[in-house]
Amino acid sequence: MTELQPRIPNAATIDVLGAARDWLSRDGQVAIATVIDTWGSAPVPVGGQMAIAADGNFQGSVSGGCIEGDVIIEGGEALADGKPRTLTFGVADETAWRAGLPCGGQVRVLVERLDKDNGGDALLDRAIAARESRHGLVIKTKLDDASRTLYERGDANLPEDIANRFRTAKSQLIESPDGAVFVHALVPPARIIAIGATHIAQVLAQLAALSGYEIIIIDPRTAFADPARFGAPDAKLVAEWPQDALPRLGLDPYTAVLTLAHVAHIDDEALKLAVRANCLYVAALGSSRNHAKRRERLLAAGITEEEFARIKAPIGLDIGAQTPAEIAVSIMAEVILAVRGTKKAKG
Repeated sequence: MTELQPRIPNAATIDVLGAARDWLSRDGQVAIATVIDTWGSAPVPVGGQMAIAADGNFQGSVSGGCIEGDVIIEGGEALADGKPRTLTFGVADETAWRAGLPCGGQVRVLVERLDKDNGGDALLDRAIAARESRHGLVIKTKLDDASRTLYERGDANLPEDIANRFRTAKSQLIESPDGAVFVHALVPPARIIAIGATHIAQVLAQLAALSGYEIIIIDPRTAFADPARFGAPDAKLVAEWPQDALPRLGLDPYTAVLTLAHVAHIDDEALKLAVRANCLYVAALGSSRNHAKRRERLLAAGITEEEFARIKAPIGLDIGAQTPAEIAVSIMAEVILAVRGTKKAKG
């Protein structure tokens, strides 16, 4: 149930949840293997998953290849006896090199069976729905019996730790008074929506692709929103007005909205929608003088002072950027900061 991993081959096309749901419908049961803890240079991050069917077919990965065979065997055993098991693998240096890693490490994997007649289909349906709606889901699983508690972002009285995980997307194995618990943050990958298919957007599209972020570029000017101008094949170009495109695409707390057109009647419409959608990062290109004029326009259009304060301007980290490429680097860095937070803040 893991989300986007930057540039792992075909990572964006691997649908572990979908495969698990199909096999559960067909066979009545499916095994799920989840990376719950890592040390060293583990090839798949915590939260990475693999689905294992009754016929031995599998989808996804928990190690990049070096322990998959053992996990598939354990998945078959879990399908047979229904008991969850926690596996620990030490990846030796020689094996690690064969798997494309710089050094050894350790991986812990939870293997459990989902049954159609015991809520497995409902669990997968909720996880798929949360992914497709970009709302997110956090699942707490006790290792000893695989019992679960599910949380959605909009739930009332969310525990502080769970609320933080919707923000940070951090999955973690923790010790509780009831024993070891794996907290799995199934939140959507952060994405970027850039308004204005400008020179800055051309470079930003390439940086976003290299960094593993989906990017959508909106510009009603068809001469600007021309695929021939963009060297990032993964960038999606939308030749529409922001007020038409954004409601269809949907805005959410995992979306960064950047206005780069530097044209008031294009940028302003996007900003009005973004500040009211609780987006993770909203920023606008332009000087402090331009931002003051923007404030007058948006307040006159009904935006509150509190909403306007959510707009970061000038856009990007202050690194003295001057060229379109340098400005794009500063913007990409600030988006990553908004998504990840600082290492110092994480302790």
